[in-house]
Amino acid sequence: MTKLSVNLNAVAQLRNRRDLPWPSVTGMARIVLDAGAVGVTVHPRPDERHIRRSDVLDLVNLLRAEYPHAEFNIEGYPTPDFIELIAAANPHQVTLVPDAPEQATSDHGWDFVTHKALLTDVVAELAAPGRRVSMFCDPDASGAALEAAKAAGADRVELYTGPYGACYDNSEAAVSALADLAETAHAAHALGLGINAGHDLTLTNLPAFQTIVPFVDEVSIGHGITADALIFGFAEAVRKYLGALGR
Repeated sequence: MTKLSVNLNAVAQLRNRRDLPWPSVTGMARIVLDAGAVGVTVHPRPDERHIRRSDVLDLVNLLRAEYPHAEFNIEGYPTPDFIELIAAANPHQVTLVPDAPEQATSDHGWDFVTHKALLTDVVAELAAPGRRVSMFCDPDASGAALEAAKAAGADRVELYTGPYGACYDNSEAAVSALADLAETAHAAHALGLGINAGHDLTLTNLPAFQTIVPFVDEVSIGHGITADALIFGFAEAVRKYLGALGR
């Protein structure tokens, strides 16, 4: 069954509006893990506009001390600083994204063919026992692109579901977007790649995604679940997303 990892970036972004220690990133991690999420995700950016390096290390300490079976997923562009942070944090999963530093959020997958040499070198640096590497993937990636991702050393690809999420007011476009995602998932699975997914998944669109797109190991959800937490509270929002996943 598809697992849920909660992205805590929006929590950190809210905290950073004030020079105060709340809302607490580690405190929210406790809440979502106690409510049934299998892990937490963070995407530290160079300007630390939401998740900070100190948050990453605080989460490492929390998970090791209190949630040894929870998964820690760190996303980012593979700069030397990012690779150094991965070495310090030793997360269970690293998700490589092709974002420029100034991007507000991830909005596309890797060009696996063009960047195959870069990604191969990065995977060689990141490889460690018990750690997998996932790579951000466009929802309509070709077979050749997925083969390049596999050859570069990816254990999984993360389907970028932003275009599907943008179809919230257009049911016909949503059907087409889901077809692209499902085709890519089938092709990735055939190559032996695991499949993650994330971006603008919500309680409204997650059930159809779950029904149509096969083989998804894990979804990483941040913005939608944080928005719903304003209504339901974080623990109940997590439970509702788990219900939408059929868990």
